[in-house]
Amino acid sequence: MSHQHSSQHLETLAIHAGNTADPLTGAVVPPIYQVSTYKQDGVGGLRGGYEYSRSANPTRTALEENLAALEGGRRGLAFASGLAAEDCLLRALLAPGDHVVIPNDAYGGTFRLFAKVVARWGVEWSVADTSDPAAVRAALTPRTRLIWVETPSNPLLGITDIAAIAEIARAGGARLVVDNTFATPYLQQPIALGADVVVHSLTKYMGGHSDVVGGALIAADAETGEELAYHQNAMGAVAGPFDSWLVLRGIKTLPVRMDRHSENAGRVAEMLSRHPRVTRVLYPGLPDHPGHEIAAKQMKSFGGMVSFLVEGGEEAAVAVCDRAKLFTLGESLGGVESLIEHPGRMTHASVVGSALEVPAALVRLSVGIEAIEDLLADLQQALTV
Repeated sequence: MSHQHSSQHLETLAIHAGNTADPLTGAVVPPIYQVSTYKQDGVGGLRGGYEYSRSANPTRTALEENLAALEGGRRGLAFASGLAAEDCLLRALLAPGDHVVIPNDAYGGTFRLFAKVVARWGVEWSVADTSDPAAVRAALTPRTRLIWVETPSNPLLGITDIAAIAEIARAGGARLVVDNTFATPYLQQPIALGADVVVHSLTKYMGGHSDVVGGALIAADAETGEELAYHQNAMGAVAGPFDSWLVLRGIKTLPVRMDRHSENAGRVAEMLSRHPRVTRVLYPGLPDHPGHEIAAKQMKSFGGMVSFLVEGGEEAAVAVCDRAKLFTLGESLGGVESLIEHPGRMTHASVVGSALEVPAALVRLSVGIEAIEDLLADLQQALTV
């Protein structure tokens, strides 16, 4: 798929990859093929390979080709949600008795999937600080089949050296999976750095408008892609045609949105780092962030997510969330509007009491593309007691 577009820049791919003009009408936007089944020209005579929309749908195909091109992979697959994509990946590539290394600051839903669902199937997992290659190496066992990485991570904005962990994975006979949701392919290219599979929650920056839920897997090689595609069809949690169309529409503006998200987040992080009520700011764009140099090396810019700790602990952090006006109190992230949340009580409540528990004083921001002056003013008033 994506090798057909390898000479084009991502800004061009975002608009054109998979988005061929409709052959019937010349429409420049792929139609929404809201259909379940397809007329066959005789038994087994499929038009374009389509027979049933769980197996393939032209609108979803357009999105999947676009995703593969953006990530530089051989096969893209679109799912009903990010966790549906993760579930398919784990069941396709793992068997009972296998072992996975997961980050010590993984997304709460990912942790829940491992701890409460996959573990019952007989898959073992252990936690490591993936920002420390030595810790990852030490966590490997003879049965390790996957190393799971989020970079930047959710919600602590940790940074992992993808190329370094890819070497460790290869040496240990494991595959490297990278959740690229926070960075998107515009800011970071995990496959080029050695990843075997890239995971996305398309709900976030790829869709970009808080109006669709979706997930994706992009495989670096054709064999893995076929394995994942077989399980996608067998398990059935596919992206619907309208959802696929919405994500395709969102992706067309991904580069310009990510530029603005990153610019605004950098300004927000700088302001917070000077605020007397903020004890720590977690943003890889700040020079004092422990992963700053690696992030600068493997990312185009530093993204739109900022987390910070508030003086006064949990109740003070919750109060900041409650006082915000322009920053909407809500879960999820990556939309054009700014969001604020308390991870400990909201998105990461599932990891309370585990090795992945987040600080009680933590506030997470998804910095939108509004006027930066308005965003800064809202945070200033929210931090005022």
